[in-house]
Amino acid sequence: MLLQLRHMNPVGPQRKNSRQNRMGRDRAKLLRSLTIDRGEGRPSAAPHAWPRRWLLGLAGLVALLAGAWAFVPHLRISERAAQPAAAPSEGGRSAQTTALPPTEPQAKAGLTASGYVVARRKATVAAEVTGKVVELLVEEGMVVEAGQVVARLDSLLAETDLTLARSRASAAEAAAAAVAADLADAERILNRIRSLSQKSIASEADLTKAEARVGILRAQLSQAQAQMQTANLDVQRNATVLDKHKIRAPFGGIVVERSAQPGEMISPISAGGGFTRTGICTIVDMDSIEIEVDVNEAFIGRVRTGGGISAVLDAYPDWTIPAVVVAVVPTANREKATVKVRIALKQKDPRVLPDMAVKVRFHEEEGAAAVPTAEAVSAAK
Repeated sequence: MLLQLRHMNPVGPQRKNSRQNRMGRDRAKLLRSLTIDRGEGRPSAAPHAWPRRWLLGLAGLVALLAGAWAFVPHLRISERAAQPAAAPSEGGRSAQTTALPPTEPQAKAGLTASGYVVARRKATVAAEVTGKVVELLVEEGMVVEAGQVVARLDSLLAETDLTLARSRASAAEAAAAAVAADLADAERILNRIRSLSQKSIASEADLTKAEARVGILRAQLSQAQAQMQTANLDVQRNATVLDKHKIRAPFGGIVVERSAQPGEMISPISAGGGFTRTGICTIVDMDSIEIEVDVNEAFIGRVRTGGGISAVLDAYPDWTIPAVVVAVVPTANREKATVKVRIALKQKDPRVLPDMAVKVRFHEEEGAAAVPTAEAVSAAK
């Protein structure tokens, strides 16, 4: 029966094979559709594109070379202008000279520093006694001389004390004179008794009594004279105290500050938290003005005593003042790493005022010439 059916349907296996072949072809198409096409679908380059690019690049290179060739002559001309003038040699050719580096003195000539104008003699005048100001005789900018009275204090009590001292001195002098008179009389009596005692008229007791009286009076006279000297010293002291009520200038100069006013109390000892002043005015000796600058300790070896200086005040930038190094203070500032240098002005000018800012420039060549060596000093001697 089975064999009969197979003979009756012979196309069954062929359909199955064709179906499998179709599925394989479909699978192959699907796989080809999933692949990335790298060469297909791109427009092919035109056959004339690459030659055109090469021609453009070659034209740009030619233009660049032409510009460089045109710039070379200008570059040579600038190099010749920058070169120093050549000195002719023996063979007629020019010998090229090179610029030498600056020498050491020229490199060091630019040392500068800044500082301030200061006065070596500057004092705040104060009273030596406590008192009330009754008269002030100075103003700012006034020129005063040494010993000139600048203020007066209330001296009523001082005058009274001086009068009492003089009275006590007069009393002591009178007491000394009375004792001296008594002593002179006692000495005359003693001489008379001695002469009478030699003649056996006066007794020995009278002679001893007269000698004792003379000794007592001499002691009293010495005491009276000492008291008189004490009284005279007291008079001098009170006179000095009275003179202290006149406040005088310690030296000549210019008054730069007036601190007190008439009616204020002045005392040599400051009263903390009170209204008592200690100063009358501030006087500056303009002849003692100099410059103080701070030089970095790394360059202090380039500063010499006697070296030349060019000073320029900030207030007068177009005015150069000649100056000279007076001294290098032998100590350094630990916080600022600087050393103080004192500079004296060669010419005095009223425009130079204390506390003005100034800049200085050190002339090391002049400084080196200004400082004499030990051999030169010994030769001069």
